[in-house]
Amino acid sequence: MRRRISALVWALACVVLTLSLVVYPKAAVEAAKDGLNLFLNVVFPSLLPFFILSDVMLALGVVHFIGVLFEPLMRPVFNVPGEGAFVLSMGLAAGYPMDAVITARFRKSGMCTRVEGERMLAFSNTADPLFILGAVAVGMFAMPALGRTMALAHYTAALLVGLLFRFYGLRDPERTPQRPSQGHLLGRAVEALVKARQEDGRSLGQILGDAIRESIETLWLICGFIMLMATVVTMVEAAGLYPLLAVPLEWLFARIGLDPSLVRAVVIGLFEIDLGTLAASQAEADLVQRVAVAGAIVAWSGLSVHGQVASVLTGTDIRMGPYLLARLVHAIFAFGATLLLMRSGSVAGVGGLLPAIGTLPTGLIQPGFWQVLMHRLGWAAGLPLGLALCGSLAAILTGGLRTAGFYTRR
Repeated sequence: MRRRISALVWALACVVLTLSLVVYPKAAVEAAKDGLNLFLNVVFPSLLPFFILSDVMLALGVVHFIGVLFEPLMRPVFNVPGEGAFVLSMGLAAGYPMDAVITARFRKSGMCTRVEGERMLAFSNTADPLFILGAVAVGMFAMPALGRTMALAHYTAALLVGLLFRFYGLRDPERTPQRPSQGHLLGRAVEALVKARQEDGRSLGQILGDAIRESIETLWLICGFIMLMATVVTMVEAAGLYPLLAVPLEWLFARIGLDPSLVRAVVIGLFEIDLGTLAASQAEADLVQRVAVAGAIVAWSGLSVHGQVASVLTGTDIRMGPYLLARLVHAIFAFGATLLLMRSGSVAGVGGLLPAIGTLPTGLIQPGFWQVLMHRLGWAAGLPLGLALCGSLAAILTGGLRTAGFYTRR
């Protein structure tokens, strides 16, 4: 019965969407053009280098090097292989859906199990810092200092999701082998790099060619989803379906004391992250609520991003159910963390922790190579390193709980 209902619902939705394209052809074409322009002007040039380089680093053994190096951190904290640090770093540097692309390749190459891949996706699917600090805080809210609070809430919530999903799938019997701990850590990491390079065996030219071809194929899949979801959002608005989608949200907002003017932003953000956060910034509500809702929308990331993730996971056995649950939990955590920081007056209080685009030193306006590297990739490389203390404490706590008999290690 459940399958029949699901099939009927999806069939009805597809028919309604198709009919709306016939009724509103001009709006549909303009929406598709907007999606294509977004892909060609923003998504394609920003993600293609990261896609290519991630494939190259995997072939050259750099990922295996990172995996050995961060195994003592990622295993006790997030219950994933050390390669999860690479997924987290690249996801931070490039944003959606870079983490899903790398996780899918890990799964296809046997570097993680299905459950471990689902755990990695739970906490590594984050927006990149420049999107939060620049596009949202500066471009939409015109308040650079907000970016620091939103970024802190976003990444703190993501790490909390990772700690929560650390206990997901503990009964699953499949698990990647634990790496041996004998010998110097750095020496073992170098050995893993050399071994992976030898096992790959391709020339550098072939590696680059394969990486470019596969990256472009993946990006065109992403382009299709961006255009489709842009059209869906426009058709929902043109067909006047927003009131139907807004009814349950209006009831919920009335119960928790949120301004009803934010309902439209949440409905749009359900489908598309950029349009949703823009609508939240323009709503007639107080600043704290607008920023908190925008933070939740960024954490949820929209069905457009979810479709992109689903497309790159094709060919693997990684399920979308845990991913969608993680995004919902991330949105709730980000909403709560943003409210907490905003209402505690931390808009300016965290300024020393997270740099805002509008307050960067003038030397970064036209920076040199190392300044750009530290500013752009410092987040990616710095966060795993910055978690070392947290990892050590978590490892001690985990060992204590295991010794006390609360759970067994799997």
